[in-house]
Amino acid sequence: MNIFIYDSFLNHKKYDRLLARLETRLTDLGLNGKITRLSLTRNTGDTVKNELKRGATTIIAVGNNKTVNQVANSLYGTAVPLGVIPVGEKNNDIAKSLGIESADNACDILSARLLARLDVGMANHACFLGNASIVNQGTVINMSNDYTIEAETKGLIHIFNLTAVHIKLPPKVRVTPEDGILELAISSQRNQNIFSKKDDQSIFKIKKVAIDNAKAQLMLDGTVPIALPAEISVLKQSLNVIVGKNRNF
Repeated sequence: MNIFIYDSFLNHKKYDRLLARLETRLTDLGLNGKITRLSLTRNTGDTVKNELKRGATTIIAVGNNKTVNQVANSLYGTAVPLGVIPVGEKNNDIAKSLGIESADNACDILSARLLARLDVGMANHACFLGNASIVNQGTVINMSNDYTIEAETKGLIHIFNLTAVHIKLPPKVRVTPEDGILELAISSQRNQNIFSKKDDQSIFKIKKVAIDNAKAQLMLDGTVPIALPAEISVLKQSLNVIVGKNRNF
């Protein structure tokens, strides 16, 4: 059975017409199933686990990056595929990286059911499918027992499992969420003079690092804050995901 997990923000009336159109399209494609609407009192993890016990064959996250992250945290390590229907223009980098451009496009991709077994990143006991990020200043990265990295200039640190559309990486850097490796990108802004600035970027391939910052939090998939210190690692090919042909890996 297909289980559609609707994020709580979709309870707003402005989404009624869009959801009605999607449900009609899904029914036409033979993809109708059970709809579960999240709320402040309904826990995503418990909802997904209960549906798995009832025999769910596919769990579809309908919403944004936060929705996908919450569902993925209850699905990784299982054989049940994760589907994604993105709603809204913001906070949907994960869907775009998977080759899902819009809610309408997602229906056709669900119907085609092209599966990929993807890695997930882990920050302590929480997973991320897209990336983890934190500000440079005050952040210490323990790369191994031998050395640490601490960036003093302004900028951001990203740990990529999937690339983000709005973040540019060097052309030779390829992020592949199937190889058991994460990409750590440290971007800093260096002032050359009052009229110009230059962005510096250092890239490392990693399997495990430790991150700490006394004043900042680590953000998973751009939406979920994690208290520090945190150990970052990767679980190789631990999540089945329905992807589009135009995915970026």
